[in-house]
Order: sequence, then structure tokens, then C-alpha cells
Amino acid sequence: MKSYGQYCALARALDVVGDRWSLLIVRELLDGPARYRRLLAGLPGIATNLLADRLRQLSDAGIIERGGNAEYRLTPWGQELREPLYSLARWAAPVVMRRPLGSDTFRSHWLAHPVAVIYAGSDPARRPMTVEIHVDGAIMTLQSADGHVELRSGEATNPEVTVAGPPDAILGLLAGQLDASTATAVGLHITGHARHLAELRPTTLFRAAASDTNTNERTDTHDVGRRPS
Repeated sequence: MKSYGQYCALARALDVVGDRWSLLIVRELLDGPARYRRLLAGLPGIATNLLADRLRQLSDAGIIERGGNAEYRLTPWGQELREPLYSLARWAAPVVMRRPLGSDTFRSHWLAHPVAVIYAGSDPARRPMTVEIHVDGAIMTLQSADGHVELRSGEATNPEVTVAGPPDAILGLLAGQLDASTATAVGLHITGHARHLAELRPTTLFRAAASDTNTNERTDTHDVGRRPS
């Protein structure tokens, strides 16, 4: 990668992770170690030779390493990118919320990262509950317990709420940007008491970021969940 040649912390950071695809490779490895084929599947659109180049660059920079089982994983220094990436995702909330899925690709495991941003940290006032999510052919469980919310793969046991539909509508509902009736109108199927989702209490920072959009820049909610014809 060509350096910016500037003695500045931000420029030096971009020297390391500023190339296209680099941070998305980190995103894939935040979920844990992965083999080359799994990384390729989670990065639709990347050429195989480019993925190999980026993996080599990130390894040379000390951000990732390759274990004896041929899996790539983040180094301790690479793991420290989680919070900067989640801060960037929080900053991008207006773009995510006002621009629907459209023709963009999606992978179900990507949902874990915005969920981690929406429900960041611990909030003792959060309602303990279980939500089952059906998205992109996958089933996931959102669990709220002891003030923390986590998302994992697999079916839920006795979920209070089940939601199924497009990922942008699911995120809009979880973030409090769509109410249940609007979410249903744009293609989300909801079983159970959707009003309880508000008691999961999305973080104030995310709600503020998602709301920080000019009215004339918003996409109408009826476009959410719809792909171009």
C-alpha cells in the first residue's frame, strides 16, 4: 500500500487499514478465526487475488496472523479495531437508516455488528427477553439478559417475539426507527408482542445518530425492504 507520507496518527492508521476491503476483512474476523474460503464467501465482490494481497498486507502489518490450522485470526492489536469500527458504524447510522437495502448484497452474520452497536454496553433497565430473527435464510436468536444483548446463530427457545423479513426492516424495528405497524407494512412478519422490543432500549448514541438526518434526505419507509424491480 502506498503511504500518505504524513507524520499523523490518522494518516498512519490509513496507511495500515485504508485500502479497499481491508476493514471488511477485519469485520469478518471479528466473529472469530476463519479460513480463506469462508472469508471469500463473506466478502462478495472481492477478487481472489485481491483477497490474497490484502491478507498478506494485514499480516505484514501485524493485524492478522495465520494459525497452524490454516485459519486467519486477528492479533491482539487487530482486535483493538473493534471499537473504532463500531464507532464508525454508529456514525454511519443516518446512511444505513435512510438508504434501504436495494440491490446491495447481504449476509446474515453481518447483522451481529449493527446489533452490537444498537445495544452497546450494559443497561440494567433492559427487559430480559428472547427474540427469534429470520433473515436471509438464516435463523438467529437475540438474547437480552442482565442488561446485555447478544445475537447468536440458531433457533430460540420460547421466544417472546419472532421477526422475519428483510434486514433493513429488522434493523429499523430494533433501532426504534420503525414501529411495528410500519415494519409490517414494509414486509416484516412479526409474531408476539413487538411493543416489548422498545424495552430493549437501543443506546442513546445510536438513536441520536439514526435520527440525525434531514427530512428531505430520508427514504420513504415504503421503500424499505424492497429491491429494485
